[in-house]
Amino acid sequence: MSILRSLNTGATGLRSHSEAIDVVGDNIANVNTIGFKRSRANFQDLLGRSIAGGSSLPTAGAGSKLGNIQQMWAQGALLTTDAPTDLALSGDGFFIARGRSNGAEGNFYTRAGQFTLDNEGFMQNPAGLKLQGYGVDADFNVLGTIGDIRINPGTIPATPTSQVTIGANLDSDSTALVFDPLNPAATSNFSTSVTLYDSLGGAHSTTVYFVKTAVLGEWDWHAMVDGGEITGGTAGVPFEGANGTLTFTTDGELDTEVTAASSWDFLGATPAQVIGFDFGTSITTDGGLGLDGTTQFASASNTTALTQDGFASGSVASINISQDGVITGSFTNGQRRTLGQVAVAEFTNVDGLLRAGEGLWVESRDSGEALVGAAGSGSRGAVLSGTLEQANVDIGREFVDLIAFQRGFQANSKIITTADEMYQELVNIKR
Repeated sequence: MSILRSLNTGATGLRSHSEAIDVVGDNIANVNTIGFKRSRANFQDLLGRSIAGGSSLPTAGAGSKLGNIQQMWAQGALLTTDAPTDLALSGDGFFIARGRSNGAEGNFYTRAGQFTLDNEGFMQNPAGLKLQGYGVDADFNVLGTIGDIRINPGTIPATPTSQVTIGANLDSDSTALVFDPLNPAATSNFSTSVTLYDSLGGAHSTTVYFVKTAVLGEWDWHAMVDGGEITGGTAGVPFEGANGTLTFTTDGELDTEVTAASSWDFLGATPAQVIGFDFGTSITTDGGLGLDGTTQFASASNTTALTQDGFASGSVASINISQDGVITGSFTNGQRRTLGQVAVAEFTNVDGLLRAGEGLWVESRDSGEALVGAAGSGSRGAVLSGTLEQANVDIGREFVDLIAFQRGFQANSKIITTADEMYQELVNIKR
């Protein structure tokens, strides 16, 4: 090897180790960057001449170069946070963020899940790129098209009550009474309360009174509300909006259920609101067993089940994101609705992705096109809400690499120093 080649060889070593130190420095600098993936410097040797020369003699190398900088995709540690819009992927895949970054516009892919809501309810990352996923239709069913995820759907309109379901046991040993609609509490055997909603979402506390009649196994029921809540009614005077009868077999099973009338004219709301009352799967009326709703056994009267299908208007109070990426909103009226689903992308060759800065990657010909689907499907990881993925940088390993690269740099600088001294000797020979 000539002295000149020795100088060049040492120079290549200085360059490659200097670039490797840059890689380690980048890793260490991003140790607290959410979703960051460390890089690895891969060295390659340089030949002193072309292998096409055909010589069988050993060929001295010409130093080293940094062949490539490889992204390491190992999972980072998961950090729990208090924000439900902080997301992490446990497993493979990337969140999709759409917008403009560093002069480019389109879809970007990231493991950094620091998302927040903007003033319009769209989920976005710190750079303003919008999280992509599946939206919902007017009935809150998840659609199959990808777009910006919006958490704020506005207000859920009120839904008037159309059906009330009551389960109870009516004491068979009760005494038969004569019902007085002006004094229902004193002239009934048992009562239970339910809240009914009108077309405006107004809530009306309603009491259903049960009265045992003189007929064996027969009960009357009366649904009543304060007259001040009814058009034409009088405050303080009970108004009967619905009534009917129930009959039971000698085994205490519900045999028939009849609604004689049901019409409610709540103040300011749609008049003549019809509300159905169901007391179980009666034997004769419904063809049921008569035991899964209201019964008549010789035990104290009590309510066993009570539901109604109406509710007031409401807006989003909080959200929850499940592991399959489904976003569920809890509304101020107690309702829960699906608001969207986070999409997750995976690639045939993840090493082919190009780093775009700001925790983003873009697809390339080598990576192939993004394969988009729901979290947890295929090989895609699960979405963890209230969690962030930390950088996968191991400080200990980085410092060890840094020391090794620094020693390599020093050794290559020693090659140049030695070659320089040899040049100096040649110059001295002439003198």
